[in-house]
Amino acid sequence: MAKYKRKPALGRGLSALLNDSKKTIDSENDINSVGIIGSIIDLPLDKISANPFQSRTHFNDEALKELSTSIKELGIIQPVTVRKVEENLFELVSGERRFKASKIAGLKSIPAYIRLANDQESLEMALVENIQRQDLDPIEIGLSYQRLIEEIDLTQDQLSERVGKKRSTITNYIRLLKLDPIIQTGIRDGFVSMGHGRALVNVDNIQTQLDLYKLIVKKGLSVRATEILVRNTKDPKTYKGTSYKPPFIKQAAHDLEILFETPVSVSANSEGKGVLKISFDSQKKLQHILNKVKGEI
Repeated sequence: MAKYKRKPALGRGLSALLNDSKKTIDSENDINSVGIIGSIIDLPLDKISANPFQSRTHFNDEALKELSTSIKELGIIQPVTVRKVEENLFELVSGERRFKASKIAGLKSIPAYIRLANDQESLEMALVENIQRQDLDPIEIGLSYQRLIEEIDLTQDQLSERVGKKRSTITNYIRLLKLDPIIQTGIRDGFVSMGHGRALVNVDNIQTQLDLYKLIVKKGLSVRATEILVRNTKDPKTYKGTSYKPPFIKQAAHDLEILFETPVSVSANSEGKGVLKISFDSQKKLQHILNKVKGEI
């Protein structure tokens, strides 16, 4: 009777994978990839390094603690994605929040999906995954878009197709990177919104940007009020209604525009008598103005 010849097992054990002398798995045709690529294995956390292409630099500590508590109770629901880069070492492609929270939770290992990825693919996957996150701040999104354009060599139109966003949206995020770093930090920390940033980026002078930013934060100005403030900060020659007005008239119009968050025009003669015009584009806006006058808001 012929001796039964056992078929070689598909794939290898974790120890063989970790100790493989071949540093990288370059393609699906590589013999070392059999049973590995496309698999999910329980990988020691100390064998995983952070993705150097990760554009996200700000992680909310409280949110990480909440995630770590959830991981302690329920475990990792979605595996992280890694690629083998060195003997006995893997690199995150995506899932850095889960990776960090697992460390906080005291886990020794984490389920990881093994895949092929060269540096460019790893960069692109990490950046695109980050862009799709709901909790990413506008500056981080802008940085991700900028890196995709510069390092993957994409045009804004190509990037628009790749991430499913309008080209104008991408442009607006990238323009935020022209703001002074102090203002960028203010957006990231929630002192002002992306809308405030979009208004301030129209001010070319950095010191003026900073002065306006401080005023916005101090007075808690809305985006609409900020837009009016920026418009009135520009050279009066480029601003509509360029006829000369006494300083008190210009100041009154400026203050009222900020208060009512709508265009205001004031004209007066040398005796101080004049006409005040307050614009509104809806009944709701008119009611808002009336409430301001009554002091109800």
